[in-house]
Amino acid sequence: MTSGTFPADRDVDDESRALLQRYGFDAPTFARLRARLKAGSAGPESNRIRGEVTPPEPGDVRDLPGLETERRDRLHALGRAAIAAGKVGVVTLAGGMATRFGGVVKAAVEALDGHSFLDLKLLDVQRLAERLDARIPVYLMTSFATDAEIARLAAQRSTERVPVKTFPQYISLRLTPDGELFHGDDGRVSCYAPGHGDLPYALRRAGALKQFRNGGGELLYMSNVDNLGATLDPAVIGFHLDAGVAVTAEVVDKLPGDKGGAPARVDGDLQIVESFRFPEHFDQDGISVFNTNSFVLDAGELDHDFPLTWFAVNKGVDGRDAVQFERLVGQITAFLPTAFLRVERSGRDGRFQPAKDPEELAQRRPEIRELLRARGVL
Repeated sequence: MTSGTFPADRDVDDESRALLQRYGFDAPTFARLRARLKAGSAGPESNRIRGEVTPPEPGDVRDLPGLETERRDRLHALGRAAIAAGKVGVVTLAGGMATRFGGVVKAAVEALDGHSFLDLKLLDVQRLAERLDARIPVYLMTSFATDAEIARLAAQRSTERVPVKTFPQYISLRLTPDGELFHGDDGRVSCYAPGHGDLPYALRRAGALKQFRNGGGELLYMSNVDNLGATLDPAVIGFHLDAGVAVTAEVVDKLPGDKGGAPARVDGDLQIVESFRFPEHFDQDGISVFNTNSFVLDAGELDHDFPLTWFAVNKGVDGRDAVQFERLVGQITAFLPTAFLRVERSGRDGRFQPAKDPEELAQRRPEIRELLRARGVL
């Protein structure tokens, strides 16, 4: 992202302007997106894919072998060797707007038995680093709303074996449906974090990607801070290495009410397609799995500019309609060779236990406790 001319000075107060400058506000891109909205060329229909979309073909989605099987052991050994050699790092998405847990930064919320979400993510990496006598760096993607608190926590928890560093995603401004700057009830412009598609750009901007690669790093395992089932599993790393691709995307069986992207073929090319991008009459129930937003990423392949799409998203803010443009990390599968790995949702081998709000966390705690104990995290 690049900086440029800000909206008219009278529209942006000094504090907001400083915030925008600090977190990489891209004024030229903002102006282009704003013009699209004003021209009526941004919205739900413009988000839909225009090409031919078809369900995955047989063999497009492969299963992670079950625990205590010969195939699983082989993949585990392959991944274990890569981790022990210092080739693997971890990226945890901990940005967003810190709104779903009562204004408290989610990473710092107590998730289980006195441990915060961030604590449990780091405990997982630490136990593996100790077991393999390995160094495993952790990179936390923050936002302007979470950066200060997570940087403080990271400094407290960083160790020589598991160094923890933060890097912020970008920032932008909400708009009204007719393309004017959206002002909150406090009269100030309304800032937001524009989606986890910031990841490859923000990693590069902060120098974290270069640092990781210069230290011999080759693969990054990425997951959401609120998905405690997405632990660093050597078998998943081994699957990725065995597949010989740039990206491995974890998917799970779809259940009623699940919302999210799914693997599909677009003009023949296999990739993640977000639910709102499918053609209007496409039967999404015909795809039995969906994306968990957990990936193994080839660090070298991330060091490029991906033409990710900016999607117009409608939001309710202060009781009024607002529009914000977002980009999503799953779209990199449209540009890089990707393997899709079906993993278990729950049980001892479960890898998908997201907790987006306090109610979902309370519901999932028993299962999260079970799987983390089974893996030696607790």
